Amino acid sequence: MVRIILNGCNGAMGKMLANIIAQDEQAQVVAGIDITQAADTPFPVFESIKECDVEADALIDFTVSKITDMVLDQCAQKGLALVLATTGLSDEQLAHVQEAGKTIPIVQSYNMSLGINTLAKIVELITPVLADAGFDIEIVERHHRRKLDAPSGTAIMLGNAANKSLNGEYHFVFDRSERREKRDPKEIGFSAVRGGTIVGVHDVIYAGEDEVIELNHQAFSRGVFAKGAVQAAKFLQGKEPGVYTMRDVIG
Repeated sequence: MVRIILNGCNGAMGKMLANIIAQDEQAQVVAGIDITQAADTPFPVFESIKECDVEADALIDFTVSKITDMVLDQCAQKGLALVLATTGLSDEQLAHVQEAGKTIPIVQSYNMSLGINTLAKIVELITPVLADAGFDIEIVERHHRRKLDAPSGTAIMLGNAANKSLNGEYHFVFDRSERREKRDPKEIGFSAVRGGTIVGVHDVIYAGEDEVIELNHQAFSRGVFAKGAVQAAKFLQGKEPGVYTMRDVIG
């Protein structure tokens, strides 16, 4: 049984996680962290991780990047394994993840779904073939109106998967509004759409001469991310300190 603390337990994702864990015989929510209180929460809720004195194995965090450094420090101090699904992390914060990983096991991923991580594997496999044939690479992502960062962490993850397979020879372009020039053959372009209640849609587009290949992933519920996070928390039980990815989780 893995004992889990939910950071942001009274938010939409926190409630989704709590419901999914309640149906999992191998996991249990033992505490939550949230600045707001809810009368029907079946576990103790604290206003900060520092205040939480409940014994646990792992913490799942789907909150905001401005508190990620604090989350990393507190988990390292308490010896808590961490599932870090927060997006919009800076280079400095990613370096902090690596440093904390020397003390505790961490699964850090911009997307916890099995489908997206399988898509990233496919992108790594086919990109070199298509790039060598002259195909241009564009990534388009769509999310709900409340999402703060753009492009999404998942879009960046897919771009990194493509660029990794190309030996890092390509560069990312996020905005062409001020440019008046032809597309660089060695760029990966990104476009972000925000509106409505779109959970998450990602397209990897390979545009060649007279033909286009599109890879598409659509999330219809936050449940796909929540299920992956719970799987990651169970994966971390007994693991040595280090920074793991969802690829490690799904094998």
